[in-house]
Amino acid sequence: MALNATWEELFGGSAPPGPPAQPAAMTLAGVPAAGPGGGDADLKADESPWHEAGNTAGELRTSTTTSLTDLDTANEGYAAGTAGFDSSGALTEILGTWKARLTAVRDECGRLEGALKSTGRDFGEREDATKRKIAAEAPAPARKEG
Repeated sequence: MALNATWEELFGGSAPPGPPAQPAAMTLAGVPAAGPGGGDADLKADESPWHEAGNTAGELRTSTTTSLTDLDTANEGYAAGTAGFDSSGALTEILGTWKARLTAVRDECGRLEGALKSTGRDFGEREDATKRKIAAEAPAPARKEG
């Protein structure tokens, strides 16, 4: 039943103004449906980008850990060398804030590394399970007689 006829049946009177309605189309996240006009009907969950992102977070965690060590090494003995200067207190404060920031970045990267890799693994497992389920429910191929 066309939209205009359905409208008439449900609400009486005239159909909504405008041109005749087109069939409804569904999109996922703004991607057009397959067919004329493009789109890919296959939704695939690939774990690779998640693992790559997790690896990048892990590399950043390692780099930040190294930076924290370098910061400590570079500031060994600075207090003795700046004793009596007003800047000594400021340097101590700055060192503390930078260590706190770098520690927070390091810890967050460690958390993200695990979470991203876990998400990729979950996507991969679900993709495999879906493929198995579809294969199990597919009709058996017809046998040739003879």
